[in-house]
Amino acid sequence: MKRILLPVILLMSATNILAQVGKTDDVKKSLSTTNKDTVCWEHGGIFTLGINEGFLHNWAAGGEVASLSINSVLHGNITYYHHSSVWTNNLDLAYGLNYAQSTGFLPKKTDDRIDFTSNFGSRLNNSKNFYFAGLFNFKSQFTKGYDYSDTAWMRNPKSTFMSPAYLTLAAGMEYKRNEALSLFLSPIAGREVLSDKKYTSFSKTGAFGIDSGKTSKFQLGAYFSGRYKKDLSKRTQFSTRLDLYCNYLAKDIKDDSGKVIKKDNPGNIQVYWDNLLVFKAYKSLSFTFGLTVVYDNNFPYTKTTTNSAGATVNKDQPGNDLGWVQINQVFSVGIAYKF
Repeated sequence: MKRILLPVILLMSATNILAQVGKTDDVKKSLSTTNKDTVCWEHGGIFTLGINEGFLHNWAAGGEVASLSINSVLHGNITYYHHSSVWTNNLDLAYGLNYAQSTGFLPKKTDDRIDFTSNFGSRLNNSKNFYFAGLFNFKSQFTKGYDYSDTAWMRNPKSTFMSPAYLTLAAGMEYKRNEALSLFLSPIAGREVLSDKKYTSFSKTGAFGIDSGKTSKFQLGAYFSGRYKKDLSKRTQFSTRLDLYCNYLAKDIKDDSGKVIKKDNPGNIQVYWDNLLVFKAYKSLSFTFGLTVVYDNNFPYTKTTTNSAGATVNKDQPGNDLGWVQINQVFSVGIAYKF
């Protein structure tokens, strides 16, 4: 239970830390429209927690006897302005669990993300919005991940904290409108993918882009990261983020005989698109809609799985026709705290 609660506690702790960094209304108003030449700290973000519960007894229509779902999301940022230089730090965390009586209330993950970006930029001479910038990004997850369509899923975790982990270091140009908009483009971005080798040894093609039995893979390519957020009204906030990565070193993987067992090339651009819409209905009561779309050639998808008898059967789940595209969609009712 401690391991289950830890990610939610970390999310709430991060919210409290961010809330301790203050800014005046005058500075906030100025920074929201122009890159003011100033020295100050600025912060912002939103934390949401949604809980859904259900209970049935002798229900004629049938259904899950008892269930509980918990989803939490944190989008926070802290920025330091020092005349012509800007240092921005963004922390995006998400964690969700589902409990059902039919599975003995074993927790099953519905979301699990750790994403930290630190970006330092120096404004170009005679330019208000363009910067020479360097960026560092870290991605991983809190706990073990499973394929629940696998009948033996409890014995076969597919991932865990730092497996995989993505470390990206890039240099390039950034167009920045302070809190509202950031567009970063780098023609030279190094990325290191890390994993315990037990997760890369399941197949001849490896996992997460790492060769079979190895623990890391270096990539070199072009990187784009764009962020935009806007208060659509006093009660509604929208934020979106798009990351694109092109690996110059991508190539086909062949077995010992020279047969291609996995096709890859620099044209297989990795896509990460994250969206969050929060509507505060009354005080802290909120409706949250989140949608994350990912495409990565290193995460293939098959429409079949193996049942308890060892036979290959079609997966009985929605979204089969989406193929290799990864979708994470959440709608919840709960509390929202804006800071």
